[in-house]
Amino acid sequence: MSHKEKVPPPLFSQIVKDPAQFLGYGFGSGLLNPAPGTWGTLAGLILFLPILLLSEWAAWVLLIFGLLVGSWICQKSADAIGVHDHGGIVWDEFIGIWIVLILLPEQTWQWWIVAFIAFRVFDIVKPWPIKWLDEELEGGFGIMADDVVAALFAALSIWTIYALLI
Repeated sequence: MSHKEKVPPPLFSQIVKDPAQFLGYGFGSGLLNPAPGTWGTLAGLILFLPILLLSEWAAWVLLIFGLLVGSWICQKSADAIGVHDHGGIVWDEFIGIWIVLILLPEQTWQWWIVAFIAFRVFDIVKPWPIKWLDEELEGGFGIMADDVVAALFAALSIWTIYALLI
């Protein structure tokens, strides 16, 4: 399996037939171009916020479940298209933005925007060790790992900004 080749994403009609791919491609958000990772992050944010606002406990359960099955979802999606970490596979972006959102110092629209921007910056720029994880780890775990670390970097940056503002 190649790594991030320019292979077109599958069709929506194909992913809806396979629950793993439907989740892997973020309910179809990963099929949007340009910037499928950004679209996937936005979809993840929009879907997660109502749950987080309704019940932080339910949000934690969903996040932990999403982390536990994420490697399998991403691996199944990658296997189906034959490309490791295809840009359209955005379950890792879902988990990444969920981590940042759940760790925010306050649940306000301003912090949600900061969370979105911070996560996208770390996911795109990939400072060390995020870039190393992205390039060196294989399989579904590898697809997930760099986004989880990008999310932790984003959350740490947000908390640093928050501490400086208070």
